Amino acid sequence: MTHATLGSPSRGVAAGEHKEGTITKTIEHYTSMVPSGTYLTLAVGSIGLAAAMKLMGRDKDAQFIGHWVPTILILGLYNKLVKLEGSD
Repeated sequence: MTHATLGSPSRGVAAGEHKEGTITKTIEHYTSMVPSGTYLTLAVGSIGLAAAMKLMGRDKDAQFIGHWVPTILILGLYNKLVKLEGSD
């Protein structure tokens, strides 16, 4: 497998080499105030709502709501990483 590179082939991005933008910092500031359990609760709630929709015969709605779950969990993971590691 070949890798495409820009600049020198063995150089990665060093810590502190690039800074986050103002918008990113603002979003991370406010989202870091949200407890991590909120994302898990929203994901489990989405699973329950999707199951209820499926039982009511609303298959397309159930599938649409079911697709929220991985997105919510990934947002929760990002939130947790920002809290633990910081952004800059």
